Amino acid sequence: MTVSYQYEVASSTSGGFTRLLFMWRGSLYKLIYRELILFLIAFGILSALYRNAFTIEQKQLFEKAVLYCDSFIQLIPLSFILGFYVTYVADRWWKQYMAIPSPDRIMHALALYVGSNDEDSRILRRTLIRYLNLSFILILRSVSSAVMRRFPTLDHLVEAGFMTRMELEMYTAVPTTDINTYWFPCSWFVSLLKDACSKNKINDACGLKLIMEEFNEFRSKCGLLWSYDWVSIPLVYTQVVMVATYSFFLAALVGRQYVNESKKEPQMEVDKYFPVFTVLQFLFYMGLLKVAEQLINPFGEDDEDFELNWLIDRHTKASYLGVDTLLRRTPPLVKDKYFEEINVVLPYTGSSASYKSRIIHRGSTYRMKIPKNQQTMFLPQATDEGIDNNQRKKPMTSISGKNIRHGSAGLWRRPPNSPELILKGQMCNGILPVKH
Repeated sequence: MTVSYQYEVASSTSGGFTRLLFMWRGSLYKLIYRELILFLIAFGILSALYRNAFTIEQKQLFEKAVLYCDSFIQLIPLSFILGFYVTYVADRWWKQYMAIPSPDRIMHALALYVGSNDEDSRILRRTLIRYLNLSFILILRSVSSAVMRRFPTLDHLVEAGFMTRMELEMYTAVPTTDINTYWFPCSWFVSLLKDACSKNKINDACGLKLIMEEFNEFRSKCGLLWSYDWVSIPLVYTQVVMVATYSFFLAALVGRQYVNESKKEPQMEVDKYFPVFTVLQFLFYMGLLKVAEQLINPFGEDDEDFELNWLIDRHTKASYLGVDTLLRRTPPLVKDKYFEEINVVLPYTGSSASYKSRIIHRGSTYRMKIPKNQQTMFLPQATDEGIDNNQRKKPMTSISGKNIRHGSAGLWRRPPNSPELILKGQMCNGILPVKH
């Protein structure tokens, strides 16, 4: 569903953006062509009625309406409202994508810390990761129409291998019709992990802590998806944007008409038959509204919605490979090709030779020139030179035969190895207050 055009704009000199104008899937034209056709038909009907059907009195009344709409249409702050709304929706759209959980990190933690390669350990790891994948599918079923179409009932999950028949009976036996129960397999995950610890399948406490941290991250993202689906952008905000956009173009439908012998400015002959810049405004503003309409719920079936069914396939295959298959088929340990070389030179193909960088960057001060008479040796260390003039004027006072100097804040500082003195009954860590 997601339209990717990264390769088309890999080089800005090859006219990538220009080629994008001719794409149809996910394009601006596909989004608004129906509304644009309706707008042009209505605009043409009004123009034809004004020229061929209206009486003189009706023409005069229509011209006043045209002047009124054209004068006050700019009072609608459409660009500000749409710009702020689309920015907010796009930010929320990306956060929803980042909230989709992935089993990769916990998959590697399970592969490292849970059991060995015997059959019981393999079953344990595969069951643990299957519970996470099941929770992932259950939460997607509750927020995505595309996933719900793929798994319309829980029996389809049993048939697809994400749940056993006994697990289905346990899942449906809990009377919880008023809440979303996507997290039940997460509870099974914790219970199975606890049982594995009691059977010494997990001997590393740090490993168990890491597994639970990754599990909590996975579980939190599942809950975040549910929250995004539950708490939408306030409806009144969306209504304000829609009312502003549609009222703008309803006013433009009348206000942008070409009328004879009026004081409407500016008005050109080309607009007598086709409203060029009004159509451009329609493309800009209605396009932004359609962008927000697509992005506000990326779990649907639009061109720019997330490929959730593909993610299910990918996560299932990758997780089973990571916790089982790849652990039993590791390559042997050998010396790499550059084992004895110090200065490794990597090869380039003919088509990539032009990308080899001939500039070696060693830092911005690499070519800095310093006079030799200033780089021969270090200067001798300063003793009393580091004391500023104000400090130099501080009086010296002797206590127990040792000289100490006033600090910058007017405090006595106890000399090394001197006894702790108490002045007027106050002392804090050997720092004595001084009365001037």
